[in-house]
Amino acid sequence: MRDGVKQVLPIAAGVLLVVGACIAFAMSVVHRGANEPRQTLARRNINEFLTGLERYKADTGTYPTNAQGLRALRERPDGVESWHGPYLAHELHNDPWGRPYVYRYPGEHGDQPDIASYGTDGRPGGDGVDRDIVSWKGKP
Repeated sequence: MRDGVKQVLPIAAGVLLVVGACIAFAMSVVHRGANEPRQTLARRNINEFLTGLERYKADTGTYPTNAQGLRALRERPDGVESWHGPYLAHELHNDPWGRPYVYRYPGEHGDQPDIASYGTDGRPGGDGVDRDIVSWKGKP
């Protein structure tokens, strides 16, 4: 009987190891997959901001300042008489991870303002689920 247990124990340990590895892999795929809709939503929001910013610029002659930020797409900034907004159809929301979008004008990546969401980790840079969603990459 003892010999039988000695033979089954390594097999059972091997099966548990394989099952554990499969569970860990599945969890990483689920985590990665759950983040894709958020990245898609952030990209869509950034594209809506860019469209609104172009309409804002057509009316006012310039993009909002850093101090005015994306709020200028929904609320008339002080001293901007040629504002004919709102330039967004909905209220301004945080990114899908609950943080404000980053707005910079002048931007560092062309003539338009830079807009960014720092993704899952909330920090600049990153790959995979932590990658940034930015206005200057992946334009339609």
